[in-house]
Amino acid sequence: MSDVESADESDRQARLGGARLWLLLRLNRWAFTGIILGIVYVVLVAFSVIDLTPLRVIVDNQDGIEFLFSAFIGAIITGTSIVVTLNQLVLSQELGAVGDQRNRMQEAMAFRQDVEETVKEDVSSPEPAAFLYELVNGVHERATELEDVMQDERDEELRKKISDYVEDATGNAETVKKNLENAQFGTFEVIWNALNFNYSRKIYDARKIRSDHEDSLSDEANEKLDHMIETLKLFGPAREHFKTLYFQWELINLSRALLYISIPALTVMGLMIMYIDGNALLGTTFGIDNLVWVASAGFVVGLSPFVIFIAYILRIATIAKRTLAMGPFILRESERDEDLG
Repeated sequence: MSDVESADESDRQARLGGARLWLLLRLNRWAFTGIILGIVYVVLVAFSVIDLTPLRVIVDNQDGIEFLFSAFIGAIITGTSIVVTLNQLVLSQELGAVGDQRNRMQEAMAFRQDVEETVKEDVSSPEPAAFLYELVNGVHERATELEDVMQDERDEELRKKISDYVEDATGNAETVKKNLENAQFGTFEVIWNALNFNYSRKIYDARKIRSDHEDSLSDEANEKLDHMIETLKLFGPAREHFKTLYFQWELINLSRALLYISIPALTVMGLMIMYIDGNALLGTTFGIDNLVWVASAGFVVGLSPFVIFIAYILRIATIAKRTLAMGPFILRESERDEDLG
């Protein structure tokens, strides 16, 4: 990896929060679930070697297995039903009369035409990643045009500000374009790279330059700044639209995941209640009572639907928090610098 690519990647990781957001956003949701459940399992087993009341004694005296796992059955059935119902209510917003659907189609086509006129494309791509690529490429081209008209500018301060602005815009655009090339909607890559393009800050910087140097900017430079701002303004609605579609996609995946895992989890809960008591699984493995290994595994299986729910909601909530404001508003400290005016 070149020094330039390394710097771009470092900037990207800094902007998106590094390892913490990689865990919350990019890590596969099933892998995320597996890590959490693995940690829970290790903790449960580890506590059995501490000088506490042995699990077998608790099961013999308090009927702990039935008490614990019968509660899971009600929680899994109720929780799964509620989540799937809520998801269906959210998705039902996509249903509507033919007139409503026609208006949505007309608005979508009007937006496409605005993008095509702005980025100078005859026909914009129907694929989300390619569509965003064209928009980001349009920003790159507008930035290059802006730099070209400033070559003969005599105001050194203005030329330096434009040069820094163009360098930031083209560098960010190049990184995002590269990562969008092979991105496929349905995976997180499209939204991840859309988040990586800080269009809000670029709109602010362009407007700030024009305000501070209104008397120095030529008519041609003003026009190029306008084109830059207009192109950036189109990125916001496009990102929000694809974010909405992705949320719906993830809610469908969440519903399916819960349905897939609920029946096996309920089956395991039934087996634990029906066949496991204080006289079962006598002996030890690696110095730990076999009942501890099995009961801990049963607890983890019972917990799995809830952890799956957490894994998906954490990603959705994190994206929502990072995209609360559309337009030239900067809510995150990572997008700030020493001077915001």
